[in-house]
Amino acid sequence: MVGAGLLMYLRSLVSMLFLGRLGRLPLAGGSLALGFANITGYSVLSGLAAGMDPVCGQAFGAGRPSVLAAALRRTVALLLAASVPVALLWVAMRRVLVAAGQDPEVAAAAHEFILFSLPDLAVQSFLHPLRVYLRAQSVTLPLTCAAAAALLLHVPINVFLVRTLQLGIRGVAIGAVWTNVNFLLFLVAYVVSFSPSSGELSFHGNDKAIDDDEEEEMEVEWGRLVRLSVQSCVSVCLEWWWYEIMVLLCGVLADPKAAVAAMGVLIQTTSLLYIFPHALSCAVSTRVGHELGAGRPAGARRAARVGLALGAGLGVAACAWAAAAARGKWARAFTADAGVLRLAAAALPVLGAAELGNCPQTAGGGVLRGSARPGTAARVNAAAFYGVGMPAALALAFWPGRMDFAGMWVGMLAAQLVCAGLMLRAVLRTDWEEQAARARELTGAVDDDDDLKSAAGHADEDKVKAGNGMLVVTVC
Repeated sequence: MVGAGLLMYLRSLVSMLFLGRLGRLPLAGGSLALGFANITGYSVLSGLAAGMDPVCGQAFGAGRPSVLAAALRRTVALLLAASVPVALLWVAMRRVLVAAGQDPEVAAAAHEFILFSLPDLAVQSFLHPLRVYLRAQSVTLPLTCAAAAALLLHVPINVFLVRTLQLGIRGVAIGAVWTNVNFLLFLVAYVVSFSPSSGELSFHGNDKAIDDDEEEEMEVEWGRLVRLSVQSCVSVCLEWWWYEIMVLLCGVLADPKAAVAAMGVLIQTTSLLYIFPHALSCAVSTRVGHELGAGRPAGARRAARVGLALGAGLGVAACAWAAAAARGKWARAFTADAGVLRLAAAALPVLGAAELGNCPQTAGGGVLRGSARPGTAARVNAAAFYGVGMPAALALAFWPGRMDFAGMWVGMLAAQLVCAGLMLRAVLRTDWEEQAARARELTGAVDDDDDLKSAAGHADEDKVKAGNGMLVVTVC
């Protein structure tokens, strides 16, 4: 997952670099557009797709591939439906931003960017569920290979659109969508070409006629998936929105264009650092789900504790890297604007300190996701980011004698430290026997003890063949 994450980060980095070379206004407009898109669209789709994680991970551990395929189909349908109102909001983006007090020139550039990003909603509606579906089965190498192939095409695509066709900010938006389409097509080609007859990587469930009892059970399964998806969406959005709200708030600081552009640079930086704890979180979620689905609560407990320890280590490493970047020329890779560089350099050390909390709390979120407790994660994020972080950031950024741009990142630091403490408390107080029982109910194995034992052995064999282990899943 680290490999795929780094490759997709490089894709977004290339897009940001092309925006930066177009000038301050396109960079600010693109950053604002991405912030708006993340708040209203990408975070929603990503959060809804995360509802698949516990279902697919635990179903694979229980040896029930048909449950995985059903979850994939239903989640794609759910995301496509959710994309419709999001698209309508994107069309009206310029009026919304101007009414919210954003600079009209920046708002116009952002609106132009997001209009040409509309097709990406449909692409992401397939891409997010497919990635979860494969990852839940420890199939991570194809994700990395597909991301690498898409990235190889991304630079020439941007050169063609931005320089050859002179499309400017439109070309950057179209290039990002084009690359995501390539990524999706490569993954679909893998599934179609290498889907084993067992159905573990098949999009197809059982096509036989269903009776009334089976139809009722399908409605129950739909209800479970929607509940988990909505709770996961709330959890993801509460954290993701905080970052993007900071981008929007930059538009009303003393120097809005420099502040928005600097925030774009720092969001790219924190996105790079987030790749590693996010990959760890996915690995922890998958491993915890497998162990619970196979009826091994002790293994789930062990995976959770190892994940938290690794998260703490990643936090220390990320903090050290950010401190070094603040003294170096990291921000100059994005822009040569002196005002933007000054703001970015002042906030980078605070960003690094926030990673001391962000990395372990992200690992803890993977534990809660793998054990089908997104509601707990949502409550933790609400308390940390909006009960502590938001008031602190607003006070420090806008109060008399304010810290301005850096004050927002100090608020982020407070939020991340509180979030890490609450996540640690939730994980350490987990009743793993109870979670194993819940997993049997979620995967439909609650009344089938014999099949569960057989499936556990089957899952063990599959995980050995796939090289299943937290390190393997994380690195790929």
